[in-house]
Amino acid sequence: MRKYKVKIEPEALEDIQEITDWYNGAQAGLGKRFQKTAIRLMNSLSTDPQIYAIRYNEIRCVLIKKFPYLAHFYVNDENNTVEILAVISTDRNPKIWQEKTSKH
Repeated sequence: MRKYKVKIEPEALEDIQEITDWYNGAQAGLGKRFQKTAIRLMNSLSTDPQIYAIRYNEIRCVLIKKFPYLAHFYVNDENNTVEILAVISTDRNPKIWQEKTSKH
């Protein structure tokens, strides 16, 4: 089985930080839990990222367990990388997803 290198783009890191800050403001320790859950999930994409369906423009999404957020990512088979492009609330309009990840 092929191993992929997981690369979290700066925009996705900003998303994670904003969400973490918001959760920390809502409840002590919740942001840290979100961050750990999100990072663990993203790292798990190194083994079999193709199990997630393509949603739009070659972009796949995976739900962050227990939190209403999707990590949007692109699988680059040429250089064996998974590129995390954005982390977006499931409540947001899908057009926002395409705008945030359109650089791909």
